Amino acid sequence: MPLVTTERMLQKAQKEGYAVGAFNVENMEMAQAVVSAAEELKAPVIIQTTPSTVRYAGVDLYYANVAALAKKASVPVAMHLDHGSSFELAAQALRAGYTSIMIDGSHEPFEGNIEVTGRVVSMAKPNEIPVEAELGKVGGKEDDLDGGNGGYTDPMEAKEFVERTGVSSLAVAIGTAHGVYAGEPKLDVERLKEIRSVVTIPLVLHGASGLSDEAVQACIREGICKVNFATELRIAYSNGIKEVLKEKPDTFDPKAYGKVGRERVAELVKNRMAVCGCAGKA
Repeated sequence: MPLVTTERMLQKAQKEGYAVGAFNVENMEMAQAVVSAAEELKAPVIIQTTPSTVRYAGVDLYYANVAALAKKASVPVAMHLDHGSSFELAAQALRAGYTSIMIDGSHEPFEGNIEVTGRVVSMAKPNEIPVEAELGKVGGKEDDLDGGNGGYTDPMEAKEFVERTGVSSLAVAIGTAHGVYAGEPKLDVERLKEIRSVVTIPLVLHGASGLSDEAVQACIREGICKVNFATELRIAYSNGIKEVLKEKPDTFDPKAYGKVGRERVAELVKNRMAVCGCAGKA
């Protein structure tokens, strides 16, 4: 089927109490793995690219890969710009055909975040493309995204932010971080509950790679409707390639090791979809 937007996908998840898995991809094989896992589990799925990823090959090429896969898929697939770093990049993704846009103004002061987010919402609205934003700051580093030590989302600021910008979903900072965790993170689930009590739109959890299944599910119970996974997919893909080259160092056909990397990613994605509760929800 054609690519769909994330709006109805996340509203259904919110209503039924599960989360949609959102998976960052770096190449064709990873995109194939994510869609095949979604088809096997009959799950809706969101495929994402970050600013550094699209700098590597461009929004048009990533869009073309995912759109081709979605066209043959029997489950809903959305194409999402993750951590859009500027109005201009959001515009590029929108023109390319992305069906969901994130503008990340969390590094700006509160009013600056509102300003850039509102501009992107106004730009995307005529095409009925939903916009995700971030308030507070998810810590850690992923790609060229550096959130430092992070900064928690204030519930009342979240309420004002949503009302003034008109965003479709909101990524909240409750103690997660991008990249690989050095230890077990302490998630502020009570803060999440407070945000949920004053914000009606779907909430998003970033930095889920490395969280325990129980931690992810606790957040979903308190209103998280979309969970992002990135770092661990890269690790899975790379580990698959390393396995092949370790066993057969003379391998020169990229298909040989790409296939194994793809298999490792698919296995991981199916696991994460089960944790999110979105299997069978397509």
